[in-house]
This record gives sequence, C-alpha cells and structure tokens, in this order.
Amino acid sequence: MGLKQKFGAIHWRHWLRKLCLLAAAAVIFCVGQAVGDGRLKIHRTHVIATGLPDQLDYATVNQLYQSLKNNYDGKLTANQLLNGLKHGLAEATADPYTEYFTPKEAKSFSDQLNNAFSGIGAQLGADASGNLQVIAPIAGTPAAKAGLKPKDLIGTINDVSTAGLSVDQAVGKIRGAAGTKVTLGIIRGSKAFTVTITRQNITLPSVTTHMLAGNIGYMQISTFGDDTSRLAEQAAHKFVQAHVKGVILDLRENPGGLVDDAINVSSLWLPDGDTVVQTKGTTGNQTLTAIGGDVLHGIPTVVLIDGGSASASEITTGALHDNGAAYVIGVKSYGKGVEQSLINFGDGSQLKVTVASWFRPNGQNINHKGITPDKVVQEPTSATALAANDAQLNAAKAYLASH
Repeated sequence: MGLKQKFGAIHWRHWLRKLCLLAAAAVIFCVGQAVGDGRLKIHRTHVIATGLPDQLDYATVNQLYQSLKNNYDGKLTANQLLNGLKHGLAEATADPYTEYFTPKEAKSFSDQLNNAFSGIGAQLGADASGNLQVIAPIAGTPAAKAGLKPKDLIGTINDVSTAGLSVDQAVGKIRGAAGTKVTLGIIRGSKAFTVTITRQNITLPSVTTHMLAGNIGYMQISTFGDDTSRLAEQAAHKFVQAHVKGVILDLRENPGGLVDDAINVSSLWLPDGDTVVQTKGTTGNQTLTAIGGDVLHGIPTVVLIDGGSASASEITTGALHDNGAAYVIGVKSYGKGVEQSLINFGDGSQLKVTVASWFRPNGQNINHKGITPDKVVQEPTSATALAANDAQLNAAKAYLASH
C-alpha cells in the first residue's frame, strides 16, 4: 500500500498534502491500509491528455444504456450505472494506480491513509502482468503472522477470482470488521495454497528504535505516516545525545507512505537544499529538496532494504545514497515510483490519477527498477529484525564497525 499502498504518499508544500499510492504498484496499499500509492496532491490545474478530444461522443454509450434498460433482467439504478461508467473511464487507462472512488470509497481511502482501518495489514500492488500482489506485510499484523511474503500473488479472495480487480477494489474486499475472517488464495512461485486470516484493528507506531552493541543507533520505519516525522526526529536527537558511532535505518518491508515524511526523514541526514527526489510528468518537472535540521549529518549510516521496500522507502533510500549520506545493504527494492494527483468532486467522489514518475537525485528512474544495494545480502526466511541470524543487520553492523 506505499498504501498507505499506505500505498503511493502525500507531500504538503505549504498547504498541499501529497501522497505516495502503490506502488506494486502499485502501489499500500496495506490491506486495510492504502499508503505507498505514489505521491498524491490536490490537483487544481487542467492537463489535457495528448490525442484525446475535448469531449467524448456518448452516442454509443446511450445505445448501450438503452439496451441494458430494455433487456437486463435484474435490478439496476441510475447511480450504479453512472458509477460503473466512471470506474470504467479510469480503468481504461490500464494503470493500476489511476482509479475512480465513489464517495464511500473515497472515505475508505482517506481512512486508510490516516491509519484508521481494520484489515490484515499488508500492502497490495499489481505486478507487471496486472496480477494482485503483496508488496509487504506490516510487522506484527495478521498478514505477517499468517506468513504472507513480498511478491506473493493473491489469486482469490474468499474463493472469488481477483482477475480484473484494481488494487483498491481488492483492498475493499479484504478489509472488514475486526474479528471477521478472510480467506486468500496465494500463489508463491510454483506453490498454491489458501490462508485464512482474522482481521483486526491495526494501529502501529511507524518508528521503533533500539540501541545496539557498539553504540549503534537502530531506527526501523514500518511506514511513512502522519507520526513518522515526529518519531524519527525524536529518535535522531536521542542518537545524537548518545553520541552514537553509527546509525542503521531499517526500511525493509516498508511499503511507503507520505512523501512529506520521506523528505523530513531524509532531511535528518541531508543539508538544506540537497535533492531528495525529482518528478517528471504532466504536472511539470519538480525537484524536491531537503528542508534542513540535518542532526545526523556525517554520522556513518546504513540503510537496509528488501523486496518489500517501496515508494517513500525508495525515495528516502535513493536520497541518502545518492547524496553520499548512507551505504545500502540488502536486496533490490520493489520499484514503485509514480505520482498520483487526487481530484475531489462536489459529491464527495474522487479521481486518483497518475501524473508523473519519480527519479532519484542521480537521475535514475525508480519505477519498475527499484534500488540495487551497494552490498547484496540475502535474508534467511526464518529471520526477524534484530534476530541473531539477521544476516542483513549483521552486515550493517560489520560495515559500521569498519567505518
């Protein structure tokens, strides 16, 4: 989810909040959490897609409507048909991140972005073939406890095929009241199996910290949410007061989230004005920079990433790496690097539309490419963060010990 899928993510410059959406692309959504979806902003300009007419000819649409009206043996309302038409217009882009939300769906999306959800706690996206895919389960949630892994494909939800579902539609089907169950058909490589997961209310702090042996500060960010900037800044000052010799920033299985928080976190290392990310698309080209407050500047730092690191996680990783502020260890990140604008309509409905792509400070595109670590270290499948057999963490400690 990026959802939060959390997603894409939101970046507020003065009065705008922009979000990151999924990425797996995209694209956090957490199941039950839509972060990591790409950077969203409130879109107030009108950008004409090249080659499209000023207005559509609805003659054939009306023909189809009359045929349904006169022949369909079932119940339909005008509102259902209009919503179907609007959903269809968005789906015609064949972009998993461009979606129309009814007022109810828009509220659900907003709740997800604000971590007000009940679900299983996994970001969803779409692979290159459009299959529904797990970007990352969030640590401590039902999805993680049930053993879901990044890159797992979800073939069915409660025995109904996911073919043709958008990420948000799948999220809506997987979410539900706390205490209820959902059964997912999982495809992992050549293996296919089902798993039944009990939904729960999920409220987790996005940042956790520890002091490791050798006076190393460890900061794990699970998502980039509303509390991330505050908690990360508190952790950074704690590290400085402890005179740490190095910092490990753990972004593994972080699906992304708010771009604003990715910029703020990067700014704990980067001086004011350093490039964090570049955007290129129909809204023009922009360079988003660090905002100062670089209390960790100059402290040796390792960023840990894996296949579940997406969206805002990749922005932060690229910013610290390309500006020479961090060494990257782990495996290649997910590759979610597109921006969405969120357009509000008077009835409470919304359109989330892809308007740009992200580029690292070094100019490399993030989308579908991800970030390759400076040192590739595979993670044992049985390892958990801070466990003795955490090979990636051990590699980070060894690197800091020698620098």
